[in-house]
Formats: sequence, C-alpha cells, structure tokens
Amino acid sequence: LPVVGKGKLTIQVPASKNTEAYEKTINITRAHLEEDAGKSVHGAVEGMSGIDLNRAGTPLLEIVTEPDMRSAAEAVAYAKKLHELVQWIGICDGNMQEGSFRCDVNVSVRPKGSDKLGTRREIKNLNSFKFMQQAIEYETQWQIETLEDGGKIQQATVLFNPDTGETRAMRSKEEANDYRYFPDPDLLPLVIREEDKARVSALLPELPQALQTRFITDYQLSSYDASTLTSSKALADYFVATVNAGADAKQAANWVMGAFSAKLNAEDKLISESPLSAVQLAQLLKRIADNTISNNAAKQVFEALWAGEGEVDAIIEAKGLKQVSDTGAIEAIINEVLAQNQAMVEEFKAGKEKAFNALVGQCMKASKGKANPAQVNDLLKKKLLG
Repeated sequence: LPVVGKGKLTIQVPASKNTEAYEKTINITRAHLEEDAGKSVHGAVEGMSGIDLNRAGTPLLEIVTEPDMRSAAEAVAYAKKLHELVQWIGICDGNMQEGSFRCDVNVSVRPKGSDKLGTRREIKNLNSFKFMQQAIEYETQWQIETLEDGGKIQQATVLFNPDTGETRAMRSKEEANDYRYFPDPDLLPLVIREEDKARVSALLPELPQALQTRFITDYQLSSYDASTLTSSKALADYFVATVNAGADAKQAANWVMGAFSAKLNAEDKLISESPLSAVQLAQLLKRIADNTISNNAAKQVFEALWAGEGEVDAIIEAKGLKQVSDTGAIEAIINEVLAQNQAMVEEFKAGKEKAFNALVGQCMKASKGKANPAQVNDLLKKKLLG
C-alpha cells in the first residue's frame, strides 16, 4: 500500500505562441515503492520462453498525479520539475536514456464544457521530454479524430514510436479491480512514526524554489539568474561557495553562469570535475573588484587557472597582468597620446564623440592594456574638457 499520500508540486509552464508563461499546481495522488521481479521473454530461443532477471530487485518509486494537466506543455513542465527535484535531493541520477527516470502518461479527451473525463489510454515508458511532448500531441489528436469519425476509445496501454511519431496499442488495459491485488504474507506491517518523518525531513537539502527565493532576497539576483543557478544542486552549491569565499554575488553569478559553465560544456565536464575551485574563482573576482586586474586580464587568469598554472596572484605576477591605477602614470600616458594625436583631439573638440573612444583606445594600447579603463576615461575627459 502507498506510504506517501496526497501532495502537490507547483510548476512553471513556459510561454508559447498562443499563451503567456504561467504557474500551476499539480496535485499528487500518492507515491509508492515497487520492485522489479522479472519479465517473461518469448521468442529469443525457438519454441522456448525465458525470464529476464536483469532488473530483479531494482527499486522503483512511482509517483501518481491527479488528472490536473490539460496539455502536453503542462505534462512536460511537470515531468521536468519532478526530474529536477529527484536529482536535487539525491534519490535518482535522472538518466533517462538508461531508464532511471521514465514517464507513463494517461491521455484522454472530452467535449468542451463536459466535466466527465474521457476513456484514457496509457502511453508507457517515455524516456525523453521531447518524445513525451510528441507522444501526447499525437495521441490527443488521434483520440479527437477517432471520436469525431464516430469511433470509440478503448482503454489500452500504448507505445510511442519515435521514428514514426505515432502511438500504437500494445494491449487492452484492465480496470484497477482486475489487477488481483493481495497482501504479501511475508511482509510485516510498516509503521512510520512522526519522529521518523521529522528525521527524514531534517536530512533534506534546501529545495530549489526556496533557494531561488533566497538568492533573490539575500543576493539581489534577478529571477532569471536565480532560476538558472538553481537548475542543478551542484551549480547552486558552487555559486554559494564562491560567494562565501568573498566574491560579490552578482559578479559571481555572471561568471558561474558565463565563463565557468561555458568551459564545462565545451569540455563535457561535470562541476565535480572542474579544475577551478570556488575559492579560486572568488579570489579572481576579488582581484577584479579591487582593480588589481581588468576584466580582459581576468579572462587570461581564468584560462591559466583552468590549465592548472598556479594560484591567482602568482599568475597575475608571472604574466604581468597587474592593472596600472596610479594617477600620475596614467596621466603621463594620456599626455603622450594627446601629443601624438592632435587631429583626434581637434575632432573631439568639434563634437565627434567617436574621436574620444579612439583616444581611449590609443591610451589603452600605449599602456599595453594595463591601464585602469575607468581611470583612463575620467582623466582623459578632464584633460580634454579642462
């Protein structure tokens, strides 16, 4: 019998051509554990049947929802949210290709305005969100056309063929009272106490929705950034570790979602395989914040850190990337550039803003990219307008 009863999961359904994005709560009927025993195999050897025990003893958590979803988009959004959640709390690796996470979808249609659900057909073992979307859309249209042509929907179990994009009936499906359930006499009753529930609840990590809210409230991140950073627990943990090591939250979010994630994707690495620790990234971001290095120089340091060339300060020193922030040194560079580019100076005084940008570029070139860009801008403007 199911141990876990009524529940709910709030999903975000993305915008489509005809609808805006919206939020919806899906009610959960129950969750229960099953165990694969084995399955009959016919035809592998002529004239003989066998039993495949490859998955015998493998535990399966089945989560059953109420018939609350009204479209393929809602069903896929629910499946994605659940997929994210079971990985987040560490009970499933989420590998759909290997069968770790599968979906069975009951599809039925009914006339507009009717409260009575139509006869359902169950699409079994969908192992990708793309196939799930295609299967539901095809099955829905098939049922509508069948009814409009005067046909009748028979309750059945169906399979989806991704090559043809079609569903086909596998077998007629029994009603619940035809399954012949009976209690196993070898299993003792399981009593779950309130203290057991409290102990398990205490072991749960902070869940994605709560963490998103905290990122927005505590770190002033945008809703988009908070959602992206909580797309996986490993990514969220890395971001938090970077901030806890002293990095500015917004700057950390930009680098974790940007350069760091791009590098992982390019090399097909997991976050756990990253050669760059959160502490190292935080140290790099602190050197940008205190004007030790520019953003451009930071990219070079990032690459060197990824390649394992040492620690942040040592790399900055070895590569001569320290930013020049000394006012006197920058003014000397500006004076030299202005003396060599009188034509640009006259263009700026004539109102050509592009000339100013060109002069900034010349100053940066003269400093070999080491001058603090913000200081160059300020001092150059004062010089030209003074």
